[in-house]
Amino acid sequence: MSWTLDPAHSSVEFAVRHMVVSTVKGRFADFTVDAQIDIDDITGARGTVTVQIASVDTREAQRDTHLRSADFFDAEKYPQMTYVVTDVRAAGSDYEIVGDLTIKDITREVVLTTEVSGPVVDPFGLTRLGISATAKLNRKDFDLTWNVVTEAGGILVGDDVKLSIEAEFTQQ
Repeated sequence: MSWTLDPAHSSVEFAVRHMVVSTVKGRFADFTVDAQIDIDDITGARGTVTVQIASVDTREAQRDTHLRSADFFDAEKYPQMTYVVTDVRAAGSDYEIVGDLTIKDITREVVLTTEVSGPVVDPFGLTRLGISATAKLNRKDFDLTWNVVTEAGGILVGDDVKLSIEAEFTQQ
Protein backbone atom coordinates (compact mmCIF):
# COMPACT_ATOMS: atom_id res chain seq x y z
CA MET A 1 0.00 0.00 0.00
CA SER A 2 1.15 3.49 -0.73
CA TRP A 3 1.34 6.05 2.05
CA THR A 4 1.71 9.84 1.92
CA LEU A 5 3.91 11.64 4.42
CA ASP A 6 2.18 14.21 6.61
CA PRO A 7 4.97 16.81 6.86
CA ALA A 8 3.22 18.80 9.59
CA HIS A 9 3.60 15.80 11.90
CA SER A 10 7.01 14.55 10.76
CA SER A 11 10.64 15.49 11.40
CA VAL A 12 14.24 14.53 10.63
CA GLU A 13 16.45 15.68 13.51
CA PHE A 14 20.02 15.18 14.70
CA ALA A 15 22.15 15.85 17.76
CA VAL A 16 25.93 16.09 18.12
CA ARG A 17 28.22 16.98 21.01
CA HIS A 18 29.80 20.45 21.01
CA MET A 19 33.14 20.88 22.81
CA VAL A 20 32.27 17.83 24.95
CA VAL A 21 30.12 20.04 27.20
CA SER A 22 26.81 20.40 25.40
CA THR A 23 24.69 18.91 22.66
CA VAL A 24 23.68 20.86 19.57
CA LYS A 25 20.43 19.79 17.97
CA GLY A 26 19.26 20.47 14.48
CA ARG A 27 16.79 19.41 11.85
CA PHE A 28 16.27 19.21 8.13
CA ALA A 29 13.13 21.14 7.24
CA ASP A 30 12.75 19.86 3.67
CA PHE A 31 12.43 16.11 3.08
CA THR A 32 10.19 13.66 1.28
CA VAL A 33 9.34 10.02 1.84
CA ASP A 34 8.13 7.52 -0.73
CA ALA A 35 6.82 4.57 1.32
CA GLN A 36 5.15 1.29 0.48
CA ILE A 37 3.93 -0.35 3.69
CA ASP A 38 1.66 -3.34 4.14
CA ILE A 39 0.25 -2.91 7.65
CA ASP A 40 -0.37 -6.66 7.82
CA ASP A 41 3.35 -7.34 7.19
CA ILE A 42 5.55 -4.41 8.17
CA THR A 43 8.67 -6.47 7.37
CA GLY A 44 7.88 -6.13 3.67
CA ALA A 45 7.93 -2.31 3.80
CA ARG A 46 10.18 -0.40 1.44
CA GLY A 47 10.79 3.28 0.88
CA THR A 48 13.13 6.13 0.14
CA VAL A 49 13.76 9.26 2.19
CA THR A 50 15.22 12.26 0.34
CA VAL A 51 16.55 15.15 2.41
CA GLN A 52 17.47 18.56 1.01
CA ILE A 53 20.80 19.47 2.63
CA ALA A 54 20.22 23.23 2.23
CA SER A 55 17.29 22.94 4.65
CA VAL A 56 19.57 22.23 7.64
CA ASP A 57 18.50 24.32 10.65
CA THR A 58 20.28 24.48 14.01
CA ARG A 59 18.75 27.84 14.99
CA GLU A 60 22.13 29.51 14.36
CA ALA A 61 22.52 31.01 10.87
CA GLN A 62 26.34 31.11 10.91
CA ARG A 63 26.55 27.44 11.93
CA ASP A 64 23.95 26.45 9.30
CA THR A 65 25.98 28.22 6.60
CA HIS A 66 29.09 26.36 7.77
CA LEU A 67 27.24 23.01 7.69
CA ARG A 68 26.17 23.70 4.08
CA SER A 69 29.76 24.53 3.08
CA ALA A 70 32.44 22.22 1.68
CA ASP A 71 33.77 21.80 5.25
CA PHE A 72 30.74 19.61 5.98
CA PHE A 73 27.89 18.66 3.64
CA ASP A 74 28.98 20.65 0.57
CA ALA A 75 25.34 21.32 -0.29
CA GLU A 76 26.18 22.98 -3.59
CA LYS A 77 27.88 19.83 -4.91
CA TYR A 78 25.72 17.31 -3.00
CA PRO A 79 22.28 18.91 -2.55
CA GLN A 80 20.56 15.79 -1.20
CA MET A 81 21.10 12.87 1.09
CA THR A 82 19.03 9.72 0.72
CA TYR A 83 18.08 6.70 2.77
CA VAL A 84 16.81 3.67 0.84
CA VAL A 85 15.16 0.90 2.87
CA THR A 86 16.59 -2.52 1.98
CA ASP A 87 15.12 -4.66 4.78
CA VAL A 88 12.78 -4.49 7.76
CA ARG A 89 13.21 -6.96 10.63
CA ALA A 90 11.04 -7.63 13.64
CA ALA A 91 12.88 -6.88 16.90
CA GLY A 92 10.59 -7.90 19.74
CA SER A 93 7.57 -5.60 19.60
CA ASP A 94 9.56 -3.09 17.53
CA TYR A 95 11.45 -3.21 14.24
CA GLU A 96 14.85 -2.59 12.73
CA ILE A 97 14.80 -0.76 9.43
CA VAL A 98 17.95 -1.50 7.44
CA GLY A 99 18.88 0.88 4.68
CA ASP A 100 21.56 2.55 2.64
CA LEU A 101 22.29 6.12 3.72
CA THR A 102 24.06 8.22 1.08
CA ILE A 103 25.74 11.48 2.01
CA LYS A 104 28.25 13.15 -0.34
CA ASP A 105 28.12 10.14 -2.69
CA ILE A 106 29.24 7.85 0.15
CA THR A 107 26.81 5.04 0.96
CA ARG A 108 26.82 3.13 4.23
CA GLU A 109 24.31 0.74 5.76
CA VAL A 110 22.47 2.29 8.70
CA VAL A 111 20.07 0.41 10.97
CA LEU A 112 17.21 2.41 12.47
CA THR A 113 15.65 1.16 15.70
CA THR A 114 11.98 1.71 15.00
CA GLU A 115 8.63 1.79 16.75
CA VAL A 116 5.49 1.60 14.62
CA SER A 117 2.25 3.14 15.93
CA GLY A 118 -1.14 2.46 14.45
CA PRO A 119 -2.79 2.21 12.13
CA VAL A 120 -5.56 4.41 13.47
CA VAL A 121 -8.47 6.16 11.77
CA ASP A 122 -8.50 9.90 12.47
CA PRO A 123 -11.67 12.00 12.97
CA PHE A 124 -11.71 12.75 9.23
CA GLY A 125 -11.74 9.10 8.18
CA LEU A 126 -8.06 8.91 7.13
CA THR A 127 -5.99 5.89 8.14
CA ARG A 128 -2.76 7.03 9.79
CA LEU A 129 0.47 5.23 10.66
CA GLY A 130 3.36 6.55 12.73
CA ILE A 131 7.02 5.59 12.69
CA SER A 132 9.58 6.71 15.30
CA ALA A 133 13.15 5.76 14.43
CA THR A 134 16.56 6.40 15.95
CA ALA A 135 20.16 5.60 15.05
CA LYS A 136 23.68 6.63 15.93
CA LEU A 137 26.33 7.03 13.26
CA ASN A 138 29.84 8.36 12.95
CA ARG A 139 29.92 11.48 10.77
CA LYS A 140 33.45 10.66 9.58
CA ASP A 141 32.07 7.59 7.79
CA PHE A 142 30.49 10.07 5.36
CA ASP A 143 33.54 12.34 4.93
CA LEU A 144 32.15 14.91 7.37
CA THR A 145 35.56 15.30 9.01
CA TRP A 146 36.03 19.03 9.69
CA ASN A 147 37.02 19.78 13.27
CA VAL A 148 39.10 22.07 15.48
CA VAL A 149 41.12 21.16 18.55
CA THR A 150 40.34 23.41 21.51
CA GLU A 151 42.93 24.97 23.83
CA ALA A 152 42.21 22.26 26.40
CA GLY A 153 42.95 19.57 23.79
CA GLY A 154 39.33 18.58 23.18
CA ILE A 155 37.51 18.73 19.89
CA LEU A 156 34.92 21.24 18.80
CA VAL A 157 32.50 18.79 17.10
CA GLY A 158 31.84 15.24 18.32
CA ASP A 159 32.06 12.33 15.89
CA ASP A 160 28.83 10.56 16.93
CA VAL A 161 25.58 11.85 15.49
CA LYS A 162 22.25 10.77 16.93
CA LEU A 163 19.42 10.67 14.41
CA SER A 164 15.76 10.93 15.35
CA ILE A 165 13.01 10.54 12.78
CA GLU A 166 9.29 10.95 13.31
CA ALA A 167 7.10 10.14 10.34
CA GLU A 168 3.33 10.19 10.18
CA PHE A 169 1.65 8.82 7.08
CA THR A 170 -1.84 8.73 5.64
CA GLN A 171 -2.93 5.75 3.60
CA GLN A 172 -3.73 6.33 -0.07
